[in-house]
Amino acid sequence: MFEWIADLVVYQWIGLTKGEHLTEALHFFIYDVMKILFLLTVIIYTVSIIRSFFPPERTKKILSHKREFVGNIVAALLGVVTPFCSCSAVPMFIGLVESGVPLGVTFSFLISSPMVNEVALVMLFGLFGWKIAAIYMATGLTVAVVGGMMIGRAKMEDQVAEYVYQIKLPDTEIESLTWQQRHDYALQYTKDILKKVWIYVIVAIAIGGLIHGYAPEDFLVRYAGPDNLFAVPLAVLIGIPLYSNAAGTIPIVHVLMEKGMAMGTVLAFMMAVTALSVPEMIILKQVLKPKLIGVFVGIMAVTITFVGYLFNAIL
Repeated sequence: MFEWIADLVVYQWIGLTKGEHLTEALHFFIYDVMKILFLLTVIIYTVSIIRSFFPPERTKKILSHKREFVGNIVAALLGVVTPFCSCSAVPMFIGLVESGVPLGVTFSFLISSPMVNEVALVMLFGLFGWKIAAIYMATGLTVAVVGGMMIGRAKMEDQVAEYVYQIKLPDTEIESLTWQQRHDYALQYTKDILKKVWIYVIVAIAIGGLIHGYAPEDFLVRYAGPDNLFAVPLAVLIGIPLYSNAAGTIPIVHVLMEKGMAMGTVLAFMMAVTALSVPEMIILKQVLKPKLIGVFVGIMAVTITFVGYLFNAIL
């Protein structure tokens, strides 16, 4: 249906000729904006219903005193369906540590939650297909589990700010919701997310449409193709200082991949942008000492780079 509407607008209403640069760019923009906004609405609502079963209080209770490995896996999976962003990093971190969650398990949650979220998965599914979305989710969870375990094995509890261990939060009763309340929560959360990301979606797809219509074929093959040995670490280094979300990143890298960027390089870049943003590190500095932040960034950069090389080799 979206293809039909895009054809109707571009070819019949506006009267552009198929195959021209402007036609291709405009068709890409109209088709992808409709498709992505529709998918975002449906999937965010569905995930919000699931999230209503996992409020922060329940997440802390589930992760409390979980042992290594099993705890890392559970934490990474909970991170996918639990609301978390840079602004909530400090209170969420304090709540997990105060509840007795091991440091490595806490980091598995902190890594997976912003990196493997429903917006990223919807955008990947809509633009790349379910296989790439599944690969991204699997590798993102793997990075979260491995990264959390490595930090846990490093025994760096002394690198957490002392005041974090002294905080005693009151026990909060977990409220049981009716299905009407879950629907109301999911509807409101979907509206809130769409209000936050729609402008990123429009701008990113517009940029992607321009690249799609006007950038020369094979332009990126020379710089970021599978044959460039340094493309993956370069993409990670470029992604770390950037601050964006999946809505603003994925439409652009989708077109860059069409123009020749290797899949592993694309995945590595997206992971670096979403999981290692500088603003998040600044916020985490309130609860972590510089040495632990440095170890966290180093482990994440190495594991993300490894994922990039792995998928460049097998895809």
